Amino acid sequence: MKIAYVLNTYPQPSHSFIRRELHALERQGLRVLRLPMRPSDAPLVDPGDQAEAAKCVYVLHRGKGTLIRALLGELRQPKRLVDALCLAVRLGRRADTGVLRHLIYLVEAAYVKQRCAADGVQHMHAHFGTNATAVALLAHALGGPTYSFTTHGPEEFDAPVALSLGEKANRAAFAVAISSFGRSQLARWAEFGAWERLKVVHCGIEPAKFDAPAPLPDGDLRLAAIGRFVEQKGQMVLVQALADLVKTHPRVRLSLIGDGEMRADLEAAISANGLQDHVTLTGWLAEAEVRAELARAQALVMPSFAEGLPMVVMEAMAAARPVVATYVAGTPELVLAGETGWLVPAGDPVLLAEALREVAETPHADLVQMGQLARARVLQRHDCDVEAAKLATLFRDAVARG
Repeated sequence: MKIAYVLNTYPQPSHSFIRRELHALERQGLRVLRLPMRPSDAPLVDPGDQAEAAKCVYVLHRGKGTLIRALLGELRQPKRLVDALCLAVRLGRRADTGVLRHLIYLVEAAYVKQRCAADGVQHMHAHFGTNATAVALLAHALGGPTYSFTTHGPEEFDAPVALSLGEKANRAAFAVAISSFGRSQLARWAEFGAWERLKVVHCGIEPAKFDAPAPLPDGDLRLAAIGRFVEQKGQMVLVQALADLVKTHPRVRLSLIGDGEMRADLEAAISANGLQDHVTLTGWLAEAEVRAELARAQALVMPSFAEGLPMVVMEAMAAARPVVATYVAGTPELVLAGETGWLVPAGDPVLLAEALREVAETPHADLVQMGQLARARVLQRHDCDVEAAKLATLFRDAVARG
């Protein structure tokens, strides 16, 4: 069976979970055509991402002439083309990006449909319920294969009407959420008759890469936080909490792993709070380097305002590290307060500082036990091969139904 993954920008440093899913599906015996619209602007420091980029067929790199010819080729089925055009206009009128952008999606969809036909693709899957899913939906409307998509949040759930999330779910062979919370948000917008096609498939980790977690270090508290430097990730609140924490624990250290548009603001806040000796900004790291940072830390901190179900939380738990996280979206389905970590309200630096102080003052043996419980929980729920098997079954069922 051959499927196509229709993606917006791939690979990206923060989307290693898609790569793991693709590889796990290929281990299931599926063949996967990678059809992202464009490559990432961010440098790819991980060898795995570099290898993935070489496998991709970038739609927008085909050139304007090729894409226009693909659209003109759809004139052979004028009714389908008109129906798809009307659908694109309807989606565009709801969207913040407008009708013109959705007409561009229609052009992309014509190429995707024809490339799928040429490569014997039987089903399309998109990640994120945004423009990649719009392209898959329009390719299906043009007569292409069935499609499905995975929502992650928070972007899709912040603007469900503008993204036509309900219509995308209603027309899909099935729609995936990565948590029960995410499925509930899809159910808010999908027709009741589509609810049975709303599925939960977790993002997965590769247990073999965490087969021998490093012992939890003792001594002064060292923390790691991983994510894009954007407002929703809450790193600014973490800096504020750390400024409070150092008053009682002056030897605490924090590694901020990632990069993004807020880097200058974070650097300014670190300097203003006199935290230069306490915080290291590492930039984006390869997966092996991230695991090394987790090995040096006693806990992961995830101060996000909005999330889906963060991969970094899963990876930290697989590395037998307790987690301090905000109780948003699907996070409480994985992090159990008092058992595998701490949960705090989003956006509250005082309560976040209190939780970090508790981490610093928890006996080392208790932290080790929490880390082991965290590891057992994530390995039980988020094995990438187990989750890929669920997804492969859904693909096969969709193809069987036509």
